[in-house]
Amino acid sequence: MAHIALPDESLPGIVGLFNFRPETAGPLQLLAETLLRGESPLTSGERELIAAHVSYLNNCHFCHTSHASAAMAHLGCDLSLIDDIKQGFQVIEVSPKLRALLNIAAKVQKSGKEVTDADVAAARAEGAADKEIHDTVLIAAAFCMFNRYVDGLGTWAPQDNEAYREMGQRMAFTGYVRYPIKQDAIEA
Repeated sequence: MAHIALPDESLPGIVGLFNFRPETAGPLQLLAETLLRGESPLTSGERELIAAHVSYLNNCHFCHTSHASAAMAHLGCDLSLIDDIKQGFQVIEVSPKLRALLNIAAKVQKSGKEVTDADVAAARAEGAADKEIHDTVLIAAAFCMFNRYVDGLGTWAPQDNEAYREMGQRMAFTGYVRYPIKQDAIEA
Protein backbone atom coordinates (compact mmCIF):
# COMPACT_ATOMS: atom_id res chain seq x y z
CA MET A 1 0.00 0.00 0.00
CA ALA A 2 1.28 3.47 -0.89
CA HIS A 3 2.37 5.91 1.79
CA ILE A 4 -0.59 8.15 0.85
CA ALA A 5 -4.24 7.32 0.27
CA LEU A 6 -4.66 6.86 -3.48
CA PRO A 7 -8.15 6.89 -5.00
CA ASP A 8 -7.43 3.61 -6.83
CA GLU A 9 -4.95 1.37 -5.00
CA SER A 10 -5.11 -1.13 -7.86
CA LEU A 11 -3.09 1.18 -10.12
CA PRO A 12 0.65 0.44 -9.91
CA GLY A 13 3.63 2.78 -9.77
CA ILE A 14 3.38 6.19 -11.35
CA VAL A 15 -0.02 5.33 -12.85
CA GLY A 16 -1.60 5.49 -9.40
CA LEU A 17 0.17 8.76 -8.66
CA PHE A 18 -0.97 10.29 -11.94
CA ASN A 19 -4.53 9.28 -11.05
CA PHE A 20 -4.09 10.95 -7.65
CA ARG A 21 -2.90 14.30 -9.10
CA PRO A 22 -3.95 14.70 -12.76
CA GLU A 23 -2.82 18.35 -12.67
CA THR A 24 0.79 17.26 -12.08
CA ALA A 25 0.42 14.14 -14.24
CA GLY A 26 -0.06 16.15 -17.43
CA PRO A 27 3.26 18.01 -17.37
CA LEU A 28 5.15 14.91 -16.22
CA GLN A 29 3.62 12.85 -19.02
CA LEU A 30 4.47 15.57 -21.51
CA LEU A 31 8.08 15.51 -20.26
CA ALA A 32 8.24 11.71 -20.73
CA GLU A 33 6.64 12.02 -24.18
CA THR A 34 9.14 14.67 -25.23
CA LEU A 35 12.18 12.85 -23.85
CA LEU A 36 11.30 9.35 -25.02
CA ARG A 37 9.25 9.84 -28.18
CA GLY A 38 9.97 13.40 -29.32
CA GLU A 39 12.52 14.54 -31.85
CA SER A 40 16.00 13.24 -31.08
CA PRO A 41 18.92 11.72 -32.97
CA LEU A 42 18.57 8.76 -30.57
CA THR A 43 15.84 6.27 -31.42
CA SER A 44 12.94 5.84 -29.03
CA GLY A 45 14.23 2.34 -28.30
CA GLU A 46 17.65 3.70 -27.32
CA ARG A 47 16.07 6.36 -25.12
CA GLU A 48 13.86 3.76 -23.42
CA LEU A 49 16.98 1.66 -22.75
CA ILE A 50 18.60 4.68 -21.08
CA ALA A 51 15.47 5.23 -18.94
CA ALA A 52 15.29 1.54 -18.02
CA HIS A 53 19.02 1.38 -17.21
CA VAL A 54 18.89 4.41 -14.90
CA SER A 55 15.71 3.09 -13.26
CA TYR A 56 17.43 -0.24 -12.62
CA LEU A 57 20.43 1.56 -11.08
CA ASN A 58 17.96 3.47 -8.87
CA ASN A 59 16.36 0.17 -7.84
CA CYS A 60 12.96 1.31 -9.13
CA HIS A 61 11.37 -1.94 -10.27
CA PHE A 62 8.22 -0.34 -11.73
CA CYS A 63 10.05 2.22 -13.89
CA HIS A 64 12.80 -0.19 -14.88
CA THR A 65 10.41 -2.90 -16.01
CA SER A 66 7.84 -0.66 -17.68
CA HIS A 67 10.45 1.26 -19.69
CA ALA A 68 12.41 -1.90 -20.45
CA SER A 69 9.16 -3.36 -21.78
CA ALA A 70 8.70 -0.26 -23.97
CA ALA A 71 12.30 -0.66 -25.20
CA MET A 72 11.63 -4.31 -26.05
CA ALA A 73 8.54 -3.24 -28.01
CA HIS A 74 10.53 -0.64 -29.97
CA LEU A 75 13.40 -3.06 -30.61
CA GLY A 76 11.17 -6.02 -31.46
CA CYS A 77 12.73 -8.08 -28.65
CA ASP A 78 11.17 -10.67 -26.39
CA LEU A 79 10.30 -9.56 -22.85
CA SER A 80 12.77 -12.11 -21.52
CA LEU A 81 15.52 -9.69 -22.55
CA ILE A 82 14.38 -7.17 -19.93
CA ASP A 83 16.69 -8.90 -17.49
CA ASP A 84 19.61 -8.44 -19.90
CA ILE A 85 19.57 -4.74 -19.03
CA LYS A 86 20.36 -5.74 -15.45
CA GLN A 87 23.27 -7.85 -16.75
CA GLY A 88 24.90 -4.96 -18.63
CA PHE A 89 23.50 -5.61 -22.12
CA GLN A 90 25.16 -8.93 -22.90
CA VAL A 91 22.49 -10.07 -25.39
CA ILE A 92 20.72 -6.89 -26.52
CA GLU A 93 22.75 -5.37 -29.32
CA VAL A 94 24.04 -2.04 -28.10
CA SER A 95 26.27 0.07 -30.31
CA PRO A 96 29.56 1.37 -28.91
CA LYS A 97 28.04 4.87 -29.05
CA LEU A 98 25.01 3.84 -26.98
CA ARG A 99 27.26 1.98 -24.54
CA ALA A 100 29.25 5.21 -24.02
CA LEU A 101 26.00 7.14 -23.53
CA LEU A 102 24.75 4.53 -21.04
CA ASN A 103 28.00 5.07 -19.13
CA ILE A 104 27.23 8.80 -18.97
CA ALA A 105 23.67 8.03 -17.84
CA ALA A 106 25.02 5.80 -15.07
CA LYS A 107 27.28 8.63 -13.91
CA VAL A 108 24.34 11.08 -13.88
CA GLN A 109 22.38 8.55 -11.79
CA LYS A 110 25.04 8.88 -9.08
CA SER A 111 25.54 12.64 -9.44
CA GLY A 112 25.73 15.00 -12.36
CA LYS A 113 29.20 15.93 -11.18
CA GLU A 114 30.34 12.33 -11.81
CA VAL A 115 30.28 12.96 -15.58
CA THR A 116 33.81 13.82 -16.68
CA ASP A 117 35.35 15.35 -19.77
CA ALA A 118 36.76 11.89 -20.47
CA ASP A 119 33.25 10.35 -20.41
CA VAL A 120 32.01 12.92 -22.91
CA ALA A 121 35.14 12.52 -25.06
CA ALA A 122 34.60 8.74 -25.09
CA ALA A 123 31.01 9.23 -26.28
CA ARG A 124 32.15 11.69 -28.95
CA ALA A 125 34.86 9.24 -30.07
CA GLU A 126 32.05 6.73 -30.71
CA GLY A 127 30.14 9.28 -32.80
CA ALA A 128 27.84 10.89 -30.22
CA ALA A 129 26.89 14.46 -31.04
CA ASP A 130 26.09 17.17 -28.51
CA LYS A 131 22.33 16.65 -28.82
CA GLU A 132 22.68 12.91 -28.07
CA ILE A 133 24.84 13.68 -25.04
CA HIS A 134 22.36 16.34 -23.92
CA ASP A 135 19.36 14.03 -24.34
CA THR A 136 21.12 11.23 -22.45
CA VAL A 137 21.88 13.47 -19.47
CA LEU A 138 18.36 14.90 -19.40
CA ILE A 139 16.72 11.45 -19.64
CA ALA A 140 18.95 10.15 -16.84
CA ALA A 141 18.24 13.17 -14.63
CA ALA A 142 14.48 13.04 -15.30
CA PHE A 143 14.32 9.35 -14.51
CA CYS A 144 16.07 9.89 -11.20
CA MET A 145 13.16 12.22 -10.41
CA PHE A 146 10.50 9.82 -11.73
CA ASN A 147 12.06 6.90 -9.80
CA ARG A 148 12.14 8.83 -6.56
CA TYR A 149 8.54 9.96 -7.07
CA VAL A 150 7.35 6.36 -7.55
CA ASP A 151 9.39 4.82 -4.74
CA GLY A 152 9.26 7.78 -2.35
CA LEU A 153 5.50 7.40 -2.13
CA GLY A 154 5.71 3.64 -1.69
CA THR A 155 3.70 2.59 -4.74
CA TRP A 156 3.39 -1.09 -5.60
CA ALA A 157 4.65 -2.79 -8.74
CA PRO A 158 3.89 -6.12 -10.38
CA GLN A 159 6.93 -8.37 -10.14
CA ASP A 160 6.55 -10.45 -13.30
CA ASN A 161 7.91 -9.00 -16.57
CA GLU A 162 4.87 -10.30 -18.44
CA ALA A 163 2.63 -7.96 -16.42
CA TYR A 164 4.31 -5.05 -18.23
CA ARG A 165 3.79 -6.26 -21.81
CA GLU A 166 0.64 -4.25 -22.56
CA MET A 167 1.94 -1.16 -20.76
CA GLY A 168 5.22 -1.30 -22.69
CA GLN A 169 3.37 -1.63 -26.00
CA ARG A 170 1.13 1.32 -25.12
CA MET A 171 4.06 3.50 -24.04
CA ALA A 172 6.03 2.62 -27.17
CA PHE A 173 3.32 3.00 -29.77
CA THR A 174 0.61 5.22 -28.27
CA GLY A 175 2.69 7.46 -26.03
CA TYR A 176 2.68 8.90 -22.57
CA VAL A 177 0.14 11.72 -22.55
CA ARG A 178 -3.09 10.31 -21.12
CA TYR A 179 -4.41 13.13 -18.93
CA PRO A 180 -5.54 16.45 -20.40
CA ILE A 181 -2.89 19.13 -20.04
CA LYS A 182 -4.26 22.55 -19.22
CA GLN A 183 -2.83 25.21 -21.52
CA ASP A 184 -2.35 27.71 -18.69
CA ALA A 185 -0.13 25.16 -16.87
CA ILE A 186 2.16 25.02 -19.93
CA GLU A 187 2.29 28.80 -20.32
CA ALA A 188 3.03 29.45 -16.63
